[in-house]
Amino acid sequence: MNALIRAHSGLRYVVLGLLIAAIFVAYSNWQKRSEGDSKVYLFAFIATHTQLLIGLILYFVSAKVDFDLVSEKVFRFYTIEHIFMMLIAIVLITLGRIRSKKLTGADKHKTVLYFYAMGLIIILAAIPWPFRNLGAGWF
Repeated sequence: MNALIRAHSGLRYVVLGLLIAAIFVAYSNWQKRSEGDSKVYLFAFIATHTQLLIGLILYFVSAKVDFDLVSEKVFRFYTIEHIFMMLIAIVLITLGRIRSKKLTGADKHKTVLYFYAMGLIIILAAIPWPFRNLGAGWF
């Protein structure tokens, strides 16, 4: 389980980096009125879903998830807040990817830009950063 926790913690930086890259590429392509698709959109999509799968496994085996102790800050965060915010973010990213596949030109990139940016903002708010005192470190 420790390996899964480390993988989940380390993969967050890959996900963040790919989402930021996808947002910059989407903005650039939107401004240039580019027609093509970018592989960065797909890589960000895949990385977030891989992170979701690891997170779901951890959700069901972690000692930090306990519905009986939801009144405590750390348990409430991991049991309710973290999982639901991340699910919302991944749904937004998925919707952005699916909708962009049906569009062409600047609309494709604008859609990716908006949905991926909303997902990124929610992910940043839902990460248990060390300064939030939720029992998590940088890795």
